[in-house]
Amino acid sequence: MVLAATDPAQPYGAALDWPTSAGRPARAAGALVVLGGGEPLVYVERGGRSLWTFPAAAGHADWPEVLAQRVTDGPVRSHEVQTVDGESVRTSPWADALRTAGYADGYRGLVLRARS
Repeated sequence: MVLAATDPAQPYGAALDWPTSAGRPARAAGALVVLGGGEPLVYVERGGRSLWTFPAAAGHADWPEVLAQRVTDGPVRSHEVQTVDGESVRTSPWADALRTAGYADGYRGLVLRARS
């Protein structure tokens, strides 16, 4: 499930501390959190270009597909990821999983566009 970081149904950063991450997750407007089994898997910074994974992401390898559904089945027309955990998305350990979810190489990173 993908929720806004500020959504009251998303307790991290308010009632619960964020798990350890290389990033600085926050309950910020425009940021998203991918949850799986009640745990945060990925923090998506405002604008969507930077992703930060949490330790639980390794046990939920389908999170790229869940994130992609925002474009394929949801209200978002496109999503471009440039970095994952502070490194280029193209060299990230998650690059292949994102490509399998439908993201394709673009000018600055991996891009998923809604089909017209």
